[in-house]
Amino acid sequence: MNKLLISLLVTIGITGMAHAAGDATAGKGKTAVCGACHGADGNSPAAMFPKLAGQNEAYLVKQLNDIKSGTRSVVEMTGLLDAMTDQDLADIAAYYAKQAGTVGHAAKDLVEQGQKIYRGGIANKGVAACTACHTPTGEGMAQAGFPAIGGQHAAYTEKQLKMFRNGERNNDPQGMMRDIAAKLSDAEIKAVSSYIQGLGK
Repeated sequence: MNKLLISLLVTIGITGMAHAAGDATAGKGKTAVCGACHGADGNSPAAMFPKLAGQNEAYLVKQLNDIKSGTRSVVEMTGLLDAMTDQDLADIAAYYAKQAGTVGHAAKDLVEQGQKIYRGGIANKGVAACTACHTPTGEGMAQAGFPAIGGQHAAYTEKQLKMFRNGERNNDPQGMMRDIAAKLSDAEIKAVSSYIQGLGK
């Protein structure tokens, strides 16, 4: 493991733990509006909205704070978090983190290519394997703040990777995802996104 990755893991691990303790029971009552897009239990029925169920709590807290502050632009969430306190966001994150995520299916014609990218990266392009941060099962690394991605809607993952690639999304630590996505073609993004949709524990 190189020095940059170790430094990144330590930094994210420290910042990931520096948030209010969330109360999942309280969080359930604060997710009524969220459920319209993300589903009552965080398993969004619409591919354009991410599944939040089973997501790492520290990652959710960071994303909610980034969206609230405007660091991460999500048009559909404009104003929805403005009145929420840090404790509200922590509670919501704790609630979704405790829910069980669902897993979809990968497209049969994309499984082989997607699996190769996810598990082995693309050496001649300098693309690291997704497993390095997101684990072989896609559950991510909670302490480091790396998100769980297994079972996520392919369309959502594909959109996020393209947004990282073109710089529309830039709230990734050390530009890690932007660097990786910049090296992926549309076809490679589509394949790995499909593979992730069918990935579960």
